[in-house]
Amino acid sequence: MHDDRRITEVRLDRFMRERVDPAVYTRSVPLSLTGWDVPDEPVSVMEALRHDFAPLDHGTAWGRPWSTKWLRLQGEVPDSWGTAPDTAVEIVVDLGFTRELPGFQCEGIAWRPDGTIIKAISPRNQYIPLKLLGSGMAVDFYVEAAANPDVAQGWTFAAMPYGDKETAGSEPKYRLGTIAIAELNQTVWELQQDVWTLSGLMHELPMELPRRHEILRALERMLDVMDPDDVSGTASAGRAALAEVLSRPAYASAHQLVATGHAHIDSAWLWPVRETIRKCARTFSNVVALMDESPDFVFSCSSAQQLAWMKEFYPELFGRIREKVKAGQFVPVGGMWVESDTNMPGGEAMARQFIEGKQFFLDEFGVECREAWLPDSFGYSAALPQIVKAAGSKWFLTQKISWNQVNRMPHHTFNWEGIDGTRLFTHFPPVDTYNSELSGRELAHAERNYRDHGRGTVSLVPFGYGDGGGGPTREMIAAAHRTADLEGSPKVRIGTAAKFFSQAQAEYSSLPVWVGEMYLELHRGTYTSQAKTKRGNRRSEHLLREAELWCATASVRTAGSFTYPAAELKRLWRLVLLQQFHDILPGSSIAWVHQDAERNYAAISDSLESIIAGAARAVLGEGSREFLLNSAPHERSGVPALAASEPVRSDHPVTVTESGGGYILDNGVIRAVLDSNGLLTSLIDHASGREAIAPGQFGNHLELHRDTPNEWDAWDIDEFYRRNVTSLTDARSVTLERGGWDAVVVVERLAGSSAITQRISLEAGSGSLGILTSVDWQEREKLLKIGFPLDVRADRSASETQFGHVFRATHTNTSWEAAKFEICAHRWIHVAEPGYGVAVSNASSYGHDVTRSVRDDGGTTTTVRTSLLRAPKYPDPGADRGRHELLVTIRPGAAIADAVEEGYRTNLAPRIMKGANAVSPLFTVFNQGIVVEAVKLAEDGSGDVIVRLYESLGERSEGLVTANFETREVQAVDLLERPVKDPAVAAGRDSAKLALRPFQLVTLRFAR
Repeated sequence: MHDDRRITEVRLDRFMRERVDPAVYTRSVPLSLTGWDVPDEPVSVMEALRHDFAPLDHGTAWGRPWSTKWLRLQGEVPDSWGTAPDTAVEIVVDLGFTRELPGFQCEGIAWRPDGTIIKAISPRNQYIPLKLLGSGMAVDFYVEAAANPDVAQGWTFAAMPYGDKETAGSEPKYRLGTIAIAELNQTVWELQQDVWTLSGLMHELPMELPRRHEILRALERMLDVMDPDDVSGTASAGRAALAEVLSRPAYASAHQLVATGHAHIDSAWLWPVRETIRKCARTFSNVVALMDESPDFVFSCSSAQQLAWMKEFYPELFGRIREKVKAGQFVPVGGMWVESDTNMPGGEAMARQFIEGKQFFLDEFGVECREAWLPDSFGYSAALPQIVKAAGSKWFLTQKISWNQVNRMPHHTFNWEGIDGTRLFTHFPPVDTYNSELSGRELAHAERNYRDHGRGTVSLVPFGYGDGGGGPTREMIAAAHRTADLEGSPKVRIGTAAKFFSQAQAEYSSLPVWVGEMYLELHRGTYTSQAKTKRGNRRSEHLLREAELWCATASVRTAGSFTYPAAELKRLWRLVLLQQFHDILPGSSIAWVHQDAERNYAAISDSLESIIAGAARAVLGEGSREFLLNSAPHERSGVPALAASEPVRSDHPVTVTESGGGYILDNGVIRAVLDSNGLLTSLIDHASGREAIAPGQFGNHLELHRDTPNEWDAWDIDEFYRRNVTSLTDARSVTLERGGWDAVVVVERLAGSSAITQRISLEAGSGSLGILTSVDWQEREKLLKIGFPLDVRADRSASETQFGHVFRATHTNTSWEAAKFEICAHRWIHVAEPGYGVAVSNASSYGHDVTRSVRDDGGTTTTVRTSLLRAPKYPDPGADRGRHELLVTIRPGAAIADAVEEGYRTNLAPRIMKGANAVSPLFTVFNQGIVVEAVKLAEDGSGDVIVRLYESLGERSEGLVTANFETREVQAVDLLERPVKDPAVAAGRDSAKLALRPFQLVTLRFAR
């Protein structure tokens, strides 16, 4: 029986490959070709059509990397073609596609001579129906062909030059294939789909099931009745032989799959943003064309940014999309500006992802997305449930946790509880892909893999080729129709994500709960790769905070004479949000992407500095007095939070004492001892008198690790990096640069071929020691960390995340804890034992690790290390090489409240400006645990003032928020600034009493 089965399968494969597949198109005739090569960057269709096109031979080599070639295709359809039953005329265009995945090679888009889009040309979607060209039998249209190089290179992760246009070379990468008018035999195509579905199902059924053998025998009968020399003439008989096994209904208990069309398009990755825009146009044009052919087909589209590009660059296509949204086929999902990383964006930035995304979908389509849609981000912050709910959404979908290296999530459908207690209905599609083809293997895997059988009966499957691969295809829709009710298969129906969530929520009421972050046990290197991109993000977030605060203050304090730059702030926010995409901010893109990001961040900084200066001048007036503009939520140098005033200098300058070739720095608040190598051998806060550095050890410990992950270079740090380390203890020089009110010791070191200069500083009155590490980084496949071994017995660490912090174990009792050997923190990380703690803050880093060990004296050392730099070779072989400045501070004797304050201080450098008048804060908050995260004017242009606050300490907090300007009323609002009822807010005319649960986020609207 086994040999007989194998013989039939081999026979079937060959028959399909050699007989049926070539017979889908019964006859063809080549088109005449002319072409024009775009000299540099892509041009608009109307500009391209103005150029002269030269004759072109079939089979011509074309396409230096990243170039564009325009083709004109012309010909006449032979008489009688397409007139026979079950036949149609199509144009077949093969640009030289390889067997690699769609989306990672050349792509094309077809245009009519009037400049309107027809559809895309992709490796597995090469056809254009003649009817899409207009009436008549003449063929005349254009193809914009993009020679995107295969940067993936078979996922070998070898260094390659294609990620930078300057190094990508000039040799053609492709050769034109078949470009012809062809006659489609619909019956043969349908047979092809029948066989694909049945064969895929058969291979997934257990050998002992009769159903498997029934399908096998039906396929044998199909092979017997068909004439290999007349496939088109006998295809109907072949289909008849399969009809009975295709018609058998699924079991009543079969798992249900809601299949929603999708095309996960990375907003930049192994291609630049400019190419993503064209990838979106190609995919979306395919989608709307497919909707015309299949009225039941629906497509879930996330990322408002991508549709904003269509509105800007492809308005005619955007109009067609808008009509399909009205028809319910093109369905906006997710409600975010981009599918961002969720580990590293700050709290306000994460909120703005939803504010900008949801508002765009509401404004353009009248659609409010109720689901957050993040299938591919690299782990999910524990703050997300609250942010999603605060944006008016109620569901969450992801796929990426299926990539975990060690531990498997226990459920596919569950409630996810965030740091403030908010619960969010969450689903992981058990198909374990967001690019499904609806193959028998995928459908069977979804059913077998689903972990909630007996409680739930339905899961979601997103289908379609992503990343410019063309999205869903007619073959996938055919597979969905054939498996709608098919014995042995899950029941597949095409539908929307909202319909899936509604059904799943209705049937599965007693949900299991997952508490805290959903940590991805992979891609831990993304907290560190491409340090300049991360620094640009962090700096931009804080500049935007400053700009909005001072512009709102100027608007209120100058009685309307200052114009709030709402449009420009929105533009800058959207650019920052774009760069938080989950392959840009994580540092996992090609060089071109990060070069663009660095240029964008420089432009953002210039614009925001100008805006801040203009607003400050408006409120300070002309004068020669020096004011400190304190945009932090805490007092600083005698200046109240959110205010501008003359700073108060500490009464005690820093004393500097030379000692054994090193220095002792003491400002009366803390005392730091640096040895002759610039190592921190002692750190004491005078309030407690306690030593922070573990006995016999030292802080400011730079370590250089071998960093050669098994795969996914820019993405991954593997645990074995710890086994190969060089301790950078020797200094080339240690010198005192200055003392007084701001003492600075300069330490010079060498790490391999990289020169390191550290400026260790202590300011008068400061509770923290600053360490600014400047590096001319020339290493490859190395990881640089800075560590502080602390005399603290901490069984957990606290890391800042959006609107709060998350605790993680410092031990490795379980495999879940052991997997978190590299963790993400925002501005600070804190370790403590009862009564004493230490905070380490940073200005641009995210990757950390915290370990603990027991000393010979019985004490416990908890070591906090911040990851500073990496040097992966793929996909950017020059990643991180060059000059960097990385600031960390260490604050002994710190509580969580001190850590929060230190994080803001480290990231908001003192801003000193001259003027005439001090500026009082717009708001006063009478509880320092309740932190102001944003002050801005309302999005609707009313002039109302919005203040966003959160409870920062992880405890119940009561407080009063008072406006220091005339107001009519105060309202609690959601992130989109719509009124909500919040029992935590007792609003008055000019103030609001707050009674917040731990980490609760609140947005208040003060009407002027």
